Amino acid sequence: MMRRALSIVTMMLAVALFGSAAHAIDPLPFKDRAEEVRFQNLARQLRCLVCQNQDLADSDADLAKDLRMQVFEMMRAGKSDVEIKDFLVARYNDFVLYDPPLKPGTYLLWFTPFALVAIGAVAVLRILRRRARAAVGEALARGVPIDNRDDDW
Repeated sequence: MMRRALSIVTMMLAVALFGSAAHAIDPLPFKDRAEEVRFQNLARQLRCLVCQNQDLADSDADLAKDLRMQVFEMMRAGKSDVEIKDFLVARYNDFVLYDPPLKPGTYLLWFTPFALVAIGAVAVLRILRRRARAAVGEALARGVPIDNRDDDW
């Protein structure tokens, strides 16, 4: 019984450790280290369109694999990073860039997080003011003086 439990735990551990290696990103045949660094930098600037919260370098989605291969082939064809990005933006819109340019079409993307934080701050301030007014009103209703100088605080 103990051997069976130990073998099950060992198998589960092996699957956990070595099962994720099956999803590793396929290596590409780079000419030199400079080409590999350029590819990695470019892949980190591009967003996976399937995962949406991962860059192209980290995603293991099929579309990401295809896009990595397409970027690699365009690099081999002599295209610059700007040309590659422009091609992908023309095909997939500004969303493919992890750092989209600030223009009217991307205002929502850039300013929504700040607007949500501002709305949240205003809501918290309003709630705190309401509670303070309610506490003062309750203290007045009970006849407790508001300015309590004997308080330790």
